[in-house]
Amino acid sequence: MVHVRPTNRAEFCYSLRMAARAKLALVTGASRGLGLAIAEALSERGFHLILTARSGRPLERLSARLPNSTAIVCDIREPEAVAQLAARVGALSGTRKRLDVLINNAGIAGPAQPIASLDFAKWREVIDTNLHGTFLVTQAMLPFLGKGSVIVNNLSVAARTAFPGMAAYNASKHGLLGFTETLREEVRPSGMRVVALLPGAADTKIWEQFWPGAPRLRMISPKTIAGAVAAAVTLPANANIDELVIMPAAGRL
Repeated sequence: MVHVRPTNRAEFCYSLRMAARAKLALVTGASRGLGLAIAEALSERGFHLILTARSGRPLERLSARLPNSTAIVCDIREPEAVAQLAARVGALSGTRKRLDVLINNAGIAGPAQPIASLDFAKWREVIDTNLHGTFLVTQAMLPFLGKGSVIVNNLSVAARTAFPGMAAYNASKHGLLGFTETLREEVRPSGMRVVALLPGAADTKIWEQFWPGAPRLRMISPKTIAGAVAAAVTLPANANIDELVIMPAAGRL
């Protein structure tokens, strides 16, 4: 199910006019954490934004304070919801039918449990969100992406290492790295660019779930990571950062 914030005809027409002039970016998982920070960074650089997440109220509050943004509640695990999201993106892109930047950020960590006791439903929820959801959104948005467009997939350093007790998360991110590298080679001939974002420990609320006493002061701020992402997607069309690794100066926590 896709829910769009209430709007009047004048506001909708204004959004279409703005989308026709400004670069258009879609950010999934935009209601909090790194997705929120990336949305803010892109807004500061003049992007028109389509913001998606499963949580409606935080998304509405974000859209209300970011100019030229549209909030669409969407569960990226559901193919029908993603298809409806694509239809809305087509409408908001106006006559250009163009999406300049896709930020695949939505993801969950899942429970911190050893494999021996990990419930299959929890495993599937993580894989469905992080891996299947990214596939569904990417596939649905490809018709709107073209030469010069940039796709950023948020993988985390878990894509290249393993954290005990985080089997589903590790598996989803390792799989997403393979998906990202395959996608890059497939779209390269069309002039599209794909960035694998591998941030280290970031100071977000995700730590409250499994490490309440995490050393937040040693972590990277979401704003710092978001600034690097914004710089990567605004590079000249003849340049690309294939892999963006950002680690705390303090090293691995």
